[in-house]
Amino acid sequence: MSATNGPAPAKAQRLAYGEALVEIAGRYPGMLVIDPDVCTSTQTALFREAYPGRFIEVGIAEANAVGMAAGLAACGFVPWVSAFAVFLATRACDQVRISVAHANLPVKLNGSYGGLPTGRGGATHSAAEDIAIMRALPNMTVLTPADAAEARAMTELAMGIPGPVYLRTMRCELPAVFGEGCAPRPGLAVELRPGTDVAILSEGMMSFRALEAAELLAKEGISARVAHFGSVKPIDRDAIVRASRDCGAIVTAENHSRVGGFGSAVCEVLAEELPCRVYRLGFPDIFLESGDDDAIFAKHGLDAAGIASAAREAARGREKQ
Repeated sequence: MSATNGPAPAKAQRLAYGEALVEIAGRYPGMLVIDPDVCTSTQTALFREAYPGRFIEVGIAEANAVGMAAGLAACGFVPWVSAFAVFLATRACDQVRISVAHANLPVKLNGSYGGLPTGRGGATHSAAEDIAIMRALPNMTVLTPADAAEARAMTELAMGIPGPVYLRTMRCELPAVFGEGCAPRPGLAVELRPGTDVAILSEGMMSFRALEAAELLAKEGISARVAHFGSVKPIDRDAIVRASRDCGAIVTAENHSRVGGFGSAVCEVLAEELPCRVYRLGFPDIFLESGDDDAIFAKHGLDAAGIASAAREAARGREKQ
């Protein structure tokens, strides 16, 4: 999988996901979509229009939706449950853990509105802990696409994974990072930019911000590697170890709490394999406020300038070692 060679229009992952469901449905006759009354928000309304007989509306009842999905999966179907990430990871956590993950059933979970970007939906709708919860569950695959093209590709990728999958998608429009022909693989990171002075490891939508940060650093003569981890679980241990060996300092960037998420996963690998200094960028241990997304990202050092600042400090710290 490689980065796109030219600019492409920004597009929302939720729209790409909804379109992908319609596109692949003919190849997977056992695929169903279960909706807890958010189909216009998650864009599964597109599937409802195309395949009304394979669309199940359950009302505002995420836990019930997951329980139904588990029963249908046990009968040979491959159901998708699309809901706001915060409710899939918390309100329906018991059903996800016991009925889906413990049974290792092929239920596919779309956590829409992941992380911060919620269109000012309110502080309670931010999902800053969902990756930590989902990656802690045995048998669960956790995917965090960078852009619309990767979200589309990962929708079909999920159908080929035998067990449960958590696909985290964003509401907001995102710049293109990959071309339409991208082919993500579980457990494989993608190096978006080479570098030797510091490595910026990013998940999901933070990867385009990491690339912007690397551009800022290049103007200062700092060579920053950027690696995108669309698969948080399984995670690419080799890419993490290479970053430690080659660069000696790492910055992680995630649209998630610093507690238990992508940065924590990176540190777990390094502690076991090849330790180095890691600067973890993510939200502090708080419930996020409501407001302008870009302003909140900047407040917590998660814009391009903030990532560049951390990477600059990491590179200088490596030189002093």
